[in-house]
Amino acid sequence: MSQPALTSNNLDAFWMPFTANRQFKKNPRLFVGAEGMYYKTADGRDVLDGTAGLWCCNAGHARPRITEAVQRQIAELDYAPAFQMGHPHAFELAARLSALMPSPLDHVFFTNSGSESVETALKMAIAYHRVRGDGARTRLIGRERGYHGVNFGGISVGGIVSNRKMFGTLLGGVDHLPHTHDLSRNAYSRGQPESGAEYAEELIRLIQLHDASTIAAVIVEPVAGSTGVLIPPKGYLKRLREICDQHGILLIFDEVITGFGRLGSPFAVEHFDVTPDLVTTAKGITNGVIPMGAVFCSRDVHEAFMTGPEHLIEFFHGYTYSGHPVACAAALGTLDTYEEEGLLTRAAELDGYWADALHSLRGTRHVIDIRNIGLIGAIELEPIAGEPTKRAFNAFLKAYEAGVLIRTTGDIIALSPPLIIETAQIDQLVDTIKTVLESLD
Repeated sequence: MSQPALTSNNLDAFWMPFTANRQFKKNPRLFVGAEGMYYKTADGRDVLDGTAGLWCCNAGHARPRITEAVQRQIAELDYAPAFQMGHPHAFELAARLSALMPSPLDHVFFTNSGSESVETALKMAIAYHRVRGDGARTRLIGRERGYHGVNFGGISVGGIVSNRKMFGTLLGGVDHLPHTHDLSRNAYSRGQPESGAEYAEELIRLIQLHDASTIAAVIVEPVAGSTGVLIPPKGYLKRLREICDQHGILLIFDEVITGFGRLGSPFAVEHFDVTPDLVTTAKGITNGVIPMGAVFCSRDVHEAFMTGPEHLIEFFHGYTYSGHPVACAAALGTLDTYEEEGLLTRAAELDGYWADALHSLRGTRHVIDIRNIGLIGAIELEPIAGEPTKRAFNAFLKAYEAGVLIRTTGDIIALSPPLIIETAQIDQLVDTIKTVLESLD
């Protein structure tokens, strides 16, 4: 296949997201194909996908079931109005998704991304209290270093400084729990750290500060992904659930990353045996093929809105592309693939091998911590003095040249390969990272 000529002129128009644009356009890294565990570059090289795209291609690339489902759907029904109309696949998909969740998380609201799922869940939480006559509950509690997308609600409850500092005062009425990352006690933990459940008690302090009667919801990632894979200490999530229950506060899990098999269970809800009131998802719902997200909500939350005259809209929220027919087809094909290949639990089968491989990097040059859970991993590097993020970014560039795609956040290498990865490919991924790190200044 011939490739188009690439010059600085025809790269200029695209302002790339979350990218060092000037650096990239001097030496572009372009993918032109993908299959299974590998991307194909514009210069014909195979690159092992160590990140499932952006945490989303859980079943790998170019999966036939998904491709065929999308092709059929476009030919049959390309679009159906999302308001006051429907199409069968949206209802089929919602039913199949709700079957993956424990009761009472049995209702699904479709969005188009993780950011939109978060905005939807936050609005649901505030509106839920209002329709129940408890309209003073408008405050939202996020967490330091949390990532909940890039819309204003998401960055307000989120706690990553770079995502917040340029955009003014953000939403009012938001506060934050401390993050749980504690290198002094938990460095090189395998799976959940033993220490740190007491960080959940900080929610009590915030309740005492603001009064529970003003707080609508607490939102956390069960495993904080984009900030560098921060794994919850044992007992932490259960304690958050207990405190929320005691004070009438909704608990939201952001499972945009942990959903759809990443931890070895369909969702973190099951993995940690903690059931929140709302769950945000996206990414793996369609294997990254078509943009889509979904919010799961409990029966109690849903039923609180189902009052009043039946001809009136119960919840004034939604998107033109909510439950888009082609996205639904992609999601159904994705669920078929997960089911046929046992991918929603495959991370549990590989967990031990994955952990051993990652922790074999202990003692490698520049490494100060290693974290793992399911098929997620993080390798934290000692920053270059006065140049934070540079060492990890250099590792990213060298790994790409060596045929491996990794992701970096700050000075942390984050890994989340497709769930179809084989042990030999885990070895390739880890061996390449070791060689790269040993070569860095």
